[in-house]
Amino acid sequence: MSAALRQRHTELAALLRAHDHAYYVLAQPSISDQEYDRLYHELLDLEQAHPDWVTPDSPSQRVGGAPLSEFPSVRHAVPMMSLDNTYSPEEVREFVGRVQKLLPGEALEWVVEPKVDGLAVNLRYERGVLVLGATRGDGTQGDDITANLKTIRSLPLQLQAPPPAAAPVELDLFAPSPVGLPAVVEVRGEVYMTSPGFKKLNQDRESAGEDKFINPRNAAAGSLKQLDPRIVATRPLEMVLYGLGKVEGCRPPASQVEMLAWLKALGFKTPERTWVCRSVEELMAAIAELDGRRKSFGYETDGAVIKLNSFAGRERCGSTSKAPRWAMAYKYAAEQAETALISITIQVGRTGALTPVAELEPVFVAGSTVSRATLHNEEELRRKDIRLGDRVIIEKAGEVIPAVVRVVMEKRTGAEKVFEFPRACPECGSVATRDSATGEGTVVWRCPNTDCPARIRGRLEHWCSRGAMDIEGGGEVLMEQLVKAGLVREVDDLYRVSVGEVAALERMGEKSAANFMAGVEASKSRDLWRLIFGLGILHVGAGGAKALGKTFATLDDLLHASPAQLQEIGDIGEVVAASLHAWFSDPINRALINRLRAAGLNFRSALHNPEARLGPLAGRTFVLTGTLPNLTREAAAARIEALGGRVSGSVSKKTDYVVAGAEAGSKLDKAEKLGVKIIDEAGLLALCGGVQAQ
Repeated sequence: MSAALRQRHTELAALLRAHDHAYYVLAQPSISDQEYDRLYHELLDLEQAHPDWVTPDSPSQRVGGAPLSEFPSVRHAVPMMSLDNTYSPEEVREFVGRVQKLLPGEALEWVVEPKVDGLAVNLRYERGVLVLGATRGDGTQGDDITANLKTIRSLPLQLQAPPPAAAPVELDLFAPSPVGLPAVVEVRGEVYMTSPGFKKLNQDRESAGEDKFINPRNAAAGSLKQLDPRIVATRPLEMVLYGLGKVEGCRPPASQVEMLAWLKALGFKTPERTWVCRSVEELMAAIAELDGRRKSFGYETDGAVIKLNSFAGRERCGSTSKAPRWAMAYKYAAEQAETALISITIQVGRTGALTPVAELEPVFVAGSTVSRATLHNEEELRRKDIRLGDRVIIEKAGEVIPAVVRVVMEKRTGAEKVFEFPRACPECGSVATRDSATGEGTVVWRCPNTDCPARIRGRLEHWCSRGAMDIEGGGEVLMEQLVKAGLVREVDDLYRVSVGEVAALERMGEKSAANFMAGVEASKSRDLWRLIFGLGILHVGAGGAKALGKTFATLDDLLHASPAQLQEIGDIGEVVAASLHAWFSDPINRALINRLRAAGLNFRSALHNPEARLGPLAGRTFVLTGTLPNLTREAAAARIEALGGRVSGSVSKKTDYVVAGAEAGSKLDKAEKLGVKIIDEAGLLALCGGVQAQ
């Protein structure tokens, strides 16, 4: 009987794998959902009765196991390199010319694939079973996120045995290779979030009073960094495979086309459309065709990847220290659309800044419908001569934030009206004040009323934000409800509300309320610099707050500092010093500090280390860019600052070191142009001498 049940378990596992592949990879369901559920629960019942039958590749292992304490670091058998990119057709021509010089006399063939906007990962299979999944990291090593990747239903936990020929007959371009199921294979691809799934996820988060994700890529990244795989299992993640790492036990494919066919035969989802090109003209035509098709893919793409087809040719081309010489990413310019500017509304921020917002006739651009766009300030309105009733060009900056690029002047009718920027707050009616001390020469109009409802909401949202006190769930929706219900007016009120009061709010439940209040309680122990930044003092950013935390051991020491003492601090200038002194001299703010003290918040600074002035990094300025393999940016900055170093957000001639990780961007390019020394995480740790941050 046991043997028969064991055989049934094997059959069920194979059946469910086949149905998963048909549904999630081929998009061709082979049975009804009801029948699938029946088979799945039969498998679960057998595994519950016989726990020793559960294998790592069982369909039951996709639901997510127990939470992890951390992500172990793992080394890639073959480095994962990033790609050089361009927005210029001329640079594509130059790239093809460079490769032709490296392969003189050879007829070159290229493959063009969609550049999926996700996160690169490496998967390792041994004897056909998934044993490891890791992030790109610094290209040499990344984080082990196997448990999270297993929750992606389109990703096979066990490979299919491919037919003897790697390439389908219809390609008829390459001699078939005798590739089968390898003893070891590492495959590379991109994890992404589907567009419909992203939209629904944000709707659900908004309903729960949680902050929405900015874009699908951020949502996918945040999901894969969850320590609880059960949360990841609820996220609409997919993966597309397009590359190889280490291969053992069989002869690997000889070209990109052959490899994609082989990956598909193994059971992976591969790019849904590719182009084989033999000239620059064909390449540019393929890039243009992809641009026209990509809106229908159901996921975000931001460009085209151009790869030399022949693997032997790739070997001869080689790589630089950062990227292969045989591939390039062509990135599409931000999508623009024309629409009508119907009206301009004024938003009031936490500091009282009045920000004009364009209310637009809804227009579809870069994958979503846009009906609002920031206009920044009054000067921007005047500089671009934006008027009510204008036809305007909208662009998503970085394909995320909508902005008005310009006015379509040739379509003006004369009926357009100049917008009169208000001199009073639209929320509370207070007379606005003119502030030109922004450090950028820009004039900002502000509401001076600290009790303005809009300013109260803004202060609360800022206090709860990730960069400040990092209170999970403390987003715009919940803060608005708390203020509207009269439960919260100042940040200290958050430490007096009860779980029951929060749970009674609209669209809030006991669990969401408990999670939020747990975050509030945890915030009491945050470091002093976070509290200073969270207070929202005008002109005081995170960098300035950290500088204050390094200088003063306690908040009480800061309270008694004079403007002259404050200006002696590296990142604190005259304007910031005056703002700090004025804020802490205000009796209302002093009373708030006392209430926060009574609530039990931490007033001591872990950054304060007088000996750091004598540390090995004293007087040196660092800039962090890209993703480091082990340290978060925050942890790396803490190590630098603990030893007397300074972390800056921009590269200049005064920068001593740029610490570059994977997918480093324009900061790395600027460092190379300026001749600034570039180091990796290992180089940083060597400079730090292994000293841990406090």
